Amino acid sequence: MKTVKVVAAIIIHDGKVFATQRGYGEFKDGWEFPGGKIEEGETPQEALVREIKEELDTEIEVGEYLDTVEYDYPTFHLSMDCFFCTIKSGQLVLKEHEAAKWLTKDSLDSVDWLPADKGLIEEIEHKLMK
Repeated sequence: MKTVKVVAAIIIHDGKVFATQRGYGEFKDGWEFPGGKIEEGETPQEALVREIKEELDTEIEVGEYLDTVEYDYPTFHLSMDCFFCTIKSGQLVLKEHEAAKWLTKDSLDSVDWLPADKGLIEEIEHKLMK
């Protein structure tokens, strides 16, 4: 099975987490943390900065590493490095996503997360409680 290496940004601002809804592809309409594929020669952090700039027209500061999610989808294995991030500049313009929401600790379960992202919710709730 093919492995796809990706990164995800857990963008936190004012105690809320930024979630995006996929606007394309096999998982269209599912909710996820924004990010994308790591290109050859990039560190996960560099890939995250590039992807968020491309997808959301926003500059982020990559902070603390959260986790690496390993998840088997039917046609590929996903390996997703996840980092907490903050906004340096920009307005989070949706270029590829259908919708976005700022979620509080209590509303993290209010969207239909993609399976790989769902596993991060409990860890993020703990972070938001601090």
